[in-house]
Amino acid sequence: MELLKRFAINVSKPSPFIPWGIRRIQAPKAWRYATGKKIRIAVIDTGLDYGHRDLEHAARAGYNVLQPHLPPHDDNGHGTHIAGTIAASGSGSGMTGTAPDAEIYPVKAFDQMGSASISDIVAGIEWCIEHRMHIINMSFGMRRDSLALREAVRRAHRAGIVIVSSAGNDGKRRADYPACYPEVISVGATSRKHQVLGMSNRGESIDIYAPGEKVMSTWPDGDYCVLSGTSMAAGYVSGAAALLLSIDRKLTPGQVKKILLQSTTPVSHAGRRIKTGELNAWAAVRRLLRARHMRSGADTPIRRRTLASTVRTHPTRARRA
Repeated sequence: MELLKRFAINVSKPSPFIPWGIRRIQAPKAWRYATGKKIRIAVIDTGLDYGHRDLEHAARAGYNVLQPHLPPHDDNGHGTHIAGTIAASGSGSGMTGTAPDAEIYPVKAFDQMGSASISDIVAGIEWCIEHRMHIINMSFGMRRDSLALREAVRRAHRAGIVIVSSAGNDGKRRADYPACYPEVISVGATSRKHQVLGMSNRGESIDIYAPGEKVMSTWPDGDYCVLSGTSMAAGYVSGAAALLLSIDRKLTPGQVKKILLQSTTPVSHAGRRIKTGELNAWAAVRRLLRARHMRSGADTPIRRRTLASTVRTHPTRARRA
């Protein structure tokens, strides 16, 4: 298992606040039109801190694969961190995530040490299919392929679920599994300087990049934590997918992926611009709105929607990516 470095805990962050990555992908501009309302996002991870003030609005029952008779509480922190990047909403205090009105369904398949078996991950995916999730966030990876995992991902994709996965933190030229499956949106990480983060896997199997350097997000016990890696980056992409689906629930996983990949901003590596770009949530939302406007044949300009809840201001082991 690859451990993520926990850089710092900061409980004195001004409240409310919007993390730098949220601003980088221009999510606040998109909130005028979409906030992810009623979009169900399963986070297959270590669970969720149900008591965190910034996640109370988004937290749903979810599923504890390890102990089905217990709620999927987070005893590690990783799952809570990812959930915050996706859908935190401080409602005047605390942080705001990418899709602040989305619903988070924690699927606890990873233990306190951040490890999971393939069978537990597959069981988690099956739960997501059965409970009709719209999006699955999988911020973990494996170096070896698994037929069982591959088939589970295919079933989820056929069920119409958008699947997002972190590419991995080994700095190699291909994504881990399951990120490299064609049904998945594979996410690499970028730095504050619009460059591929040194630890991030890269190459042609990466579909899109998103902020992954020193990402502040929610942490158990009402805290906040700064972490780096492709796990963090995947959360932004899941949130952006929720924004799109809250505008048009009929979008297929392929369509969501296409819109996101067509709406990126340039990224560089080793001083050169690369083909794969960085997530731009606002550009993706704008592209979808324009496409809908053109299909409608309307002559009038697109109007802003007024939303009551608009935000104002790796037997193989899995490892976290």
